Amino acid sequence: MHIISALTQWLVDTIGRMGYTGIISLMFLESSFFPFPSEVVMPPAGYLAWKGEMSLVLVLLSGIAGSILGALFNYWIAVKLGRPFLLKYGKYFFVSAESVSKADDFFKRHGHVSTLVGRLLPVIRQYISLPAGIARMNLWTFTLFTTIGAGAWVIVLTFAGYLLGEHQDMLKEYLHIITLACVAVAVIIAGGYMLILRRRRKS
Repeated sequence: MHIISALTQWLVDTIGRMGYTGIISLMFLESSFFPFPSEVVMPPAGYLAWKGEMSLVLVLLSGIAGSILGALFNYWIAVKLGRPFLLKYGKYFFVSAESVSKADDFFKRHGHVSTLVGRLLPVIRQYISLPAGIARMNLWTFTLFTTIGAGAWVIVLTFAGYLLGEHQDMLKEYLHIITLACVAVAVIIAGGYMLILRRRRKS
């Protein structure tokens, strides 16, 4: 708890010094390859907004912008390097050209929901951009649903820090609840989408 408290305070100080640029940079890292949790970025930023030291609207926009930029970075890496790598060396990892083709087809048909759901799930949210890039999912569709998913996550985390105010020591407990709630929402979205597909096939 002491380490977490010290880290949170360091992030509050860092974001306070770097301002909105700091939020964008840290959320870019969180949304790309680097294992940097957004849970320790947006709540402290929300806390600073509660204190009146930052604008809540700009905090939200900065967090969403950083998330989108990080996701687009992963997408670009996957398009430029991931697909050629898999087509050339995939056989050594039991990934065939046929598997890549099937992934292409899957993301063409279900990429929007996969991206949205993936952005709501722990760990997966950082890497859902990679298969989307490898499959060369439509960029505008990818960006739109990344924005929706990332936006929802950023808003929830920011308001957690904002609404808790001076009671930041309770954040860990609420983050656990928030994570479970996001997983539940992701499951509901995926289940609803599958149900819609089944009804379309029957009709």
